[in-house]
Amino acid sequence: MGKTGWMVAAALSLGVVACGGGGGGSSSTVSTTGNSSNSNGTSGDAVNSGSVTVVNASAVPTSSSAINTVPVTVSSAGFQDQPMVKVTVCAPNSNAASSCTTISNVLVDTGSYGLRVFASALPATLGALTARTDSLSGKAVTECVVFASGHAWGSVRGADVRIGNETAIDLPVHILADPSLPAEPSACAVNTAIAGASDLGANGILGVGVKSQDCGAPCVTNSLAWYYFATDSTSSTRITVPLGNQVTNPVARFATDNNGVILEMPQVPDSGTAVATGTLVFGIDTRSNNALAGTGATLLATTDGGNFNATYNGRSFTGNAFFDSGSNGLFFQDASIPSTGSFFTPVSTLGREATISASNLSGATIGFNIANASTQFGTGNRAFNNVGGYMSGSFDFGMPFFYGRHVYYGLTGQTSTGGGTGPYVAFTSS
Repeated sequence: MGKTGWMVAAALSLGVVACGGGGGGSSSTVSTTGNSSNSNGTSGDAVNSGSVTVVNASAVPTSSSAINTVPVTVSSAGFQDQPMVKVTVCAPNSNAASSCTTISNVLVDTGSYGLRVFASALPATLGALTARTDSLSGKAVTECVVFASGHAWGSVRGADVRIGNETAIDLPVHILADPSLPAEPSACAVNTAIAGASDLGANGILGVGVKSQDCGAPCVTNSLAWYYFATDSTSSTRITVPLGNQVTNPVARFATDNNGVILEMPQVPDSGTAVATGTLVFGIDTRSNNALAGTGATLLATTDGGNFNATYNGRSFTGNAFFDSGSNGLFFQDASIPSTGSFFTPVSTLGREATISASNLSGATIGFNIANASTQFGTGNRAFNNVGGYMSGSFDFGMPFFYGRHVYYGLTGQTSTGGGTGPYVAFTSS
């Protein structure tokens, strides 16, 4: 499942959003000069030792005017470091032309899979979205999605979904906080409820990670403790669900440009900026603006959830590292860095490095900076390349990692010239 977690860092008056696959210190400081890759894939960002902070990545986003792109904006619309897009939801099988609502401020989450929107964002369209039903009971298919520190409950309905100029027809989507449903089942209520846009900092989640469905084969054959239920007006029962009724990554259902995505963000000043605008590109090696082949990108074959390996401060996170735009910080295990609430607050900015690897990559080094989050957030800016917080057991390369990079996500079972067969992730830093 996805990795979206939600916490409140009360001391900093900030919502912490962590959406990604898998999960997430050292006293060394580093300097990096950007991405490099050699034929055996053993180098990533070039890193030099020394008591200096990391040189930022410098890749520039492609234009968001092409047919297979949509602009992505980090601004005051949500919490800090939340990339947002607009998504249009329409009646199913109408070619996205009937009973449509365009929803702004939908969080781009490369660590989860499928579209989830709050019912409150669809006042004129909700009734036109056809409920998916369980073939055995005839009851409505519902879902409990459990993330790192929050859960959401809602119905599964069919909709035509348009993002930019790309359309997915009769896509199963998750309608959060659907008022037609009874209370969530007890199995769902395992932590904080994400019950509205103010909890998430967004009107929904656009999960565009490496999977086509949010659960996949396990939910076809097993009624898992979380995920899917058959629900009537009073109760819910766990069920198995065919792939066609599972919440589905819209990209997998596009007619073209359907083998993956690239999230491209500009670099931002170390003190942050009020607005950062990048591009979400659909397809990999399908058009001139989405090439992976020939870019010299660092490429990692991943687990089916988009995870790979990382080592930090002598600690290994095997299969528990990921690139997650839905996390609004770099989250990792380092008790030596002072914290306030959920975020690191060192006296001065620290340079750090982590080594990543996968079955096809013996090792690549990523350098990053950790600044005082309290100071940064106090500026009133919204996009930061150097904030993070403590997380045990995983290494979450959240939104700060994406600034100045093109980050690729190859869908499972789909192929591209430069990436081969997914799932994989890749990135360029210059």
